[in-house]
Amino acid sequence: MSVATDVLGDYAPKAPAGDLYASAEPSVAGKWAMMANGLAGLCEGDWAHMHEQVSRQIQDLGLTFRVTGDEDEREWPLNPMPVIIGTQEWYDIARGLIQRADLLERVVADIYGDQQLILDGHLPAALVSGSRHFVPKMVGVPPPDGHYIHVYAVDLARGPNGEWRVLADRVRFATGIGYTLENRIALSRSTSTLLSDINARRLANFFTRLRDGIAADCQRDEPRIALLTPGRFNQSYPEQAHLARYLGFPLVEGSDLTVSQDKLYVRTIAGPKRIDALWRWIDTRHLDPLSFDARSHIGVPDLFEACSKGGLMVANWPGAGVLEARAFAAFLPRLCRTLLGRDLLLPNVATWWCGQENEAHVVHERFDEMVISSAFGGAVEGLPQGRTTAGASFSASERQTLFDAIERRPMDYAGQEIVHLSTTPALIGDRFEPRPFTLRAFVARDGDGNWAVMPGGFARLSSSGDLRSSLMGSGDLSADVCVVDDLPVHQDSLLSQGAAPAIRRSGGILASQAADNLFWFSRYTERAEMTVRIIRTLLGSSMEADGGVGRDSESLGHLVQLLVQWGAIAQDDAKLPLTQICGLAFSDREKLGAVTTLINTSRSIGRSLRDRMSNDVWRIANRPAPVVDQHHAESMIKATNSLIERFAAIAGLQRENMVRSPAWRFADMGRRLERALNLCRITRQLSTPTEDQNDLGILLDLCDSQIAYRSRYLAAPMLEPVLDLVLLDPENPRSLMFQIEAMASHIMALPQLLADGIPEPPMREVRAISSHLQSTPADAMTVDAVHDIELRLLALSDAISTRYFLQYEKSGKPEQHSFLA
Repeated sequence: MSVATDVLGDYAPKAPAGDLYASAEPSVAGKWAMMANGLAGLCEGDWAHMHEQVSRQIQDLGLTFRVTGDEDEREWPLNPMPVIIGTQEWYDIARGLIQRADLLERVVADIYGDQQLILDGHLPAALVSGSRHFVPKMVGVPPPDGHYIHVYAVDLARGPNGEWRVLADRVRFATGIGYTLENRIALSRSTSTLLSDINARRLANFFTRLRDGIAADCQRDEPRIALLTPGRFNQSYPEQAHLARYLGFPLVEGSDLTVSQDKLYVRTIAGPKRIDALWRWIDTRHLDPLSFDARSHIGVPDLFEACSKGGLMVANWPGAGVLEARAFAAFLPRLCRTLLGRDLLLPNVATWWCGQENEAHVVHERFDEMVISSAFGGAVEGLPQGRTTAGASFSASERQTLFDAIERRPMDYAGQEIVHLSTTPALIGDRFEPRPFTLRAFVARDGDGNWAVMPGGFARLSSSGDLRSSLMGSGDLSADVCVVDDLPVHQDSLLSQGAAPAIRRSGGILASQAADNLFWFSRYTERAEMTVRIIRTLLGSSMEADGGVGRDSESLGHLVQLLVQWGAIAQDDAKLPLTQICGLAFSDREKLGAVTTLINTSRSIGRSLRDRMSNDVWRIANRPAPVVDQHHAESMIKATNSLIERFAAIAGLQRENMVRSPAWRFADMGRRLERALNLCRITRQLSTPTEDQNDLGILLDLCDSQIAYRSRYLAAPMLEPVLDLVLLDPENPRSLMFQIEAMASHIMALPQLLADGIPEPPMREVRAISSHLQSTPADAMTVDAVHDIELRLLALSDAISTRYFLQYEKSGKPEQHSFLA
């Protein structure tokens, strides 16, 4: 297929003066053309291939997001065409961002310090106290080294004449900074050398400076910095996990942390370890249930004490979000002249706060020319959920309701000018179309306390032009933002900055909750695999050449009863035809032991491990359960074979690719313990004194030991040889003894709390089981003896949980884990 020499030749925006490409200087326009033509060349004009290539990279990175109200995550929508900005235009933006960061730092320091701006009349007291992010308890509690803001995000809009304006300041969380990083990685992998060809500036140095800036305000050399997340159900959790992994920060939740003697510690498998700084992604009011909001279940009791006594640095400092109120934008131009002695280099969107009489009158008179917002966020009368709404869209009755509400509580409302957005070329299908966009830029404090601006950012593209929400919505696209230079740029990497670190072979700390999740992720996966093997055997796909189990055989009843005991089907379901039983065991979402439920649970736990899973493992582990036709055996057999291959791939990737760290040991230990329990339960069902060869053959199949038995014994399955192979043979990787010895090896390698040389309870339990098995011959492995070992394994599970995992004193172990024990 021939490729056009200038694929942007027919690009025709309606307002060329307001389009980034159409209004660009010739040198920058040349970069746009080089990028677009390069994309065409890479895919040889097959634009669908280019979209697929970018999508493949997104999938490989595990990059997802969640739209509010969605249960499942969606693939991140990255456009192949970046937003390109020239050096001079970016220089002006960066100067304005640094000035703004200085201004906001001074304002928030005054609000929580002397409050001179309020005393002198530059800030209305109601503007501060009315904000839902103002925290009175933080007044007079300065941060270490006096820095309230370490990293912040700014939403920018480019007007139809090319001027840039600030839409919003995001001081609480720099949401989008992780997606910016991943956008660049995905685009770099998808487009060969194109970003280098256009001399796009690199992002790695910015993240190094961000990390150094947080570390510099800590009180120790080589401080431990953690990223505090609200958990996997938060909309931006995927990017938090990516950031933690990229920066080398432990990803922790509130339940991982504890305060002792005004210092913050993370609970790890080796005992508490001190945390010097938190990069928080949790609202201030949720940080400490004892000091801020007693209803918080994701905070850390006494965290405020650690902050107030100087034992903890938090970025950004609790309460800094007071600056995010839309009403604040009305006062920043005056505050800039007062505090910095000059006008804002990047002006705000014009804003009128109705808490002032004259401004309220302006909003009333120019209502149709504005968008109306909640001044401090949240729901207010006439504006459900605090949604920003164009004045012209109100009906007469809605308008009157809003006017009445503003008259009653004017301080709750603000009016802002309507911003008409510039457009940028976006690859939509097989052609470039102009799309309105906003740009989120990022500023961070470096190790010297100076501001650094990320040379790029994260753009949101919309087909409707409505980008007033701060969150990615359905139908929105993202785009990388490339700042381009005339000369080639040095290719930095985050891992190549500065002097080489001291060599170490430890993988950092392992929080107790992370160990818990690794352990149970493997247990659910192993339980799902064994349930799938039982279903496959029932459907007639055992290794025997003459087919599967007879429909009316006693063996069938034993397997069905296993499904009942494991919660895959109900007791009444056991009377149904074979295919229906298997269909229910596979797909019944109401049964805790059904394959689909087990896979969904393991996926849910896996989302808490995003920072610890390689992209290959995550991509496989996050696949949903296959959809099957419950009335056709062939459909289910195909799905079971596919799933067994999937489970083998996860186990193989973990075994071959994970460093032999405590994280790997807990993942493998969970698999070994669950496999051992399953072996005991299956053996008790299928090793009856009658020595039914069909039962014993199924037992060998389910334990994947049929070939080993045939190579060892030239005889049909017999009870004692089968029991020796599946229970006592330490060389059989599917045997009970092998699982016990593997767990003993893992527990031996884990850290002990005390250096007294006395084995801890998990080691004592596993050694007792191992000794018992070593001294027991195959002919003594009766049903009762196997049941006794099963009870010992459950005691070992409890001992591991008590020693290494967080204990849930009020509600006990989470319900989804309990049925497996």
